[in-house]
Formats: sequence, structure tokens, C-alpha cells
Amino acid sequence: MEKRKISFELEVYPDEDGLSPEDRELLVRARQARDAAYAPYSGFQVGAAVRMDSGHIHLGNNQENASFPSGLCAERVAVFHAAALYPGVGIKAIAISASGRTKPLKVPAAPCGNCRQSLLEYEQRQGYPIRLVLQGHGGMVYVCPSIAALLPLGFDGSFLA
Repeated sequence: MEKRKISFELEVYPDEDGLSPEDRELLVRARQARDAAYAPYSGFQVGAAVRMDSGHIHLGNNQENASFPSGLCAERVAVFHAAALYPGVGIKAIAISASGRTKPLKVPAAPCGNCRQSLLEYEQRQGYPIRLVLQGHGGMVYVCPSIAALLPLGFDGSFLA
């Protein structure tokens, strides 16, 4: 068997000025959601904004709980909310902004493993990529072409068939 290399391309911008107006708007909304996050324990605030194919934008932010496994990440809150309101409508893009409450995050933070897995299911179900736009408290922005790029060996329903 021949050796294979798995990789992906990531667009890196020094700030949001190089983004499309749609992506900039989504990032502004993600920052607004981040600032309203409920993170009294970790102080790590995350906001997500989901742009649907219909143009609707849905927000989510992390919701912590004293029983740590009971909380939810911003990405899943936003996507679950969007899917509950508009079942069957695809997702074009997700912007995520993350930062510490007392120590601003200077680099973008990618979704955690649980969120990657959940988002991958939506991407596979709709049959086309969901773009990610990632930023910390400000500054540098990463744009990833799909969820699958962040989780190239993802577990999906085909393993259960």
C-alpha cells in the first residue's frame, strides 16, 4: 500500500478586512453572541453565528453549568437552534469567535471534537460543505472550506450500516 498524506488548505487573514461582506457580518454577529455567553466557571466565552441557505442568521453561545458535562458549546447551540427552526434548510457558513473574559484570545480557536463531530453530521446530511470563519477576540481570521477538512477521519453513519 502506498503512503498517503491527508491535509487541507486554510485561508489566513490578518483581520476581517479581507473577508467578504457576508463573512464580516457573520463574524460581527458571532462576537455579539460571544459577549453574551454564560461562562462563569471557565471565563472562556464563545459565540457562533450560522448563516442558512435562506439567508437567516442564528446565534449561539456557550452555556456552562456547574456540572461541567451538562453545558453546551456555542457551535452546537447555534446549529441545533437553526435546525429546530428551519428543518431541512442547509447551512452555508458558521462564524466562531472565542476569547477569555479576562485574557483576550489573540488567535482563532477551532471547534472542539464534539462540535466537529456534530457539525460534520450536518455537512454530510446536506451534501455540501459548511464554511468556517474563525477569530479570537479580534485580529487574525482563519477561513476553512469545510467541516470535513477539520475532521478528515470523522465517524459517520456508514460505520453503523
